[in-house]
Amino acid sequence: MTGRCDSPALADARWHGLGDTAVVLVPLGSTEQHGPHLPYDTDTVIAAAVARAAAQRLLDRGAPALVAPALAYGASGEHQDFPGTVSIGEEALSAVVIEMARSLRTWSPRVVFVNGHGGNVRALAAAVAQLRAEGHDAAWAPCAVAGADAHAGRTETSLMLHLAPERVRLQDAVAGPPAPVAELMPALRERGVRAVSPTGVLGDPTDACPEHGALILGAMVESFSRRLTAGAVDRHGCLRDVAQVAP
Repeated sequence: MTGRCDSPALADARWHGLGDTAVVLVPLGSTEQHGPHLPYDTDTVIAAAVARAAAQRLLDRGAPALVAPALAYGASGEHQDFPGTVSIGEEALSAVVIEMARSLRTWSPRVVFVNGHGGNVRALAAAVAQLRAEGHDAAWAPCAVAGADAHAGRTETSLMLHLAPERVRLQDAVAGPPAPVAELMPALRERGVRAVSPTGVLGDPTDACPEHGALILGAMVESFSRRLTAGAVDRHGCLRDVAQVAP
């Protein structure tokens, strides 16, 4: 991309080098509690890391790509009982996603949201469905991996130990309910996370390690890259993965 630096970050780019940009990846995270040991921007950090790695893969193959600055606020109402959580709700999030994509699409032919927080899914799916109905090439995909636990457990803690170890207080980590998300979901939706786990942890982070985090990140990037390359979307505008890779 003439006039643009080698970094995939949109924030590092210059306007005169963006004419042939093929895809813009938008990391979508949250600002919400992640137990006593992880920072509030955990979801955002992970989504941004997946987006950067996927964009770099495209650049290495000669396919232009950019990563937009992350959207760090999402729909986190289930965590609102914990101080520090900042949730903009589903309606506002959906509106922001729509307006962001409409703006990006004035100069980029394709926009893909990289979602790091499960609570964003309903708003994101509704927004992308509207965008696609308007004729925009827009989609989304999760930062997902088979076998992941629910929230602030081994999966996210290992990822953060790999990505930002100086920000993890592993000595403060405590185990929460080990049940799968599907089993906990009714109670989470009705009463919020604190009613299910007073510490805010769902899963067990105490045996997390950076090596496992590196494997998880690699699997997430593989999955996202396959989705991005295939380009097939489901009825919710989510890019499909043809195969699941477990770390």
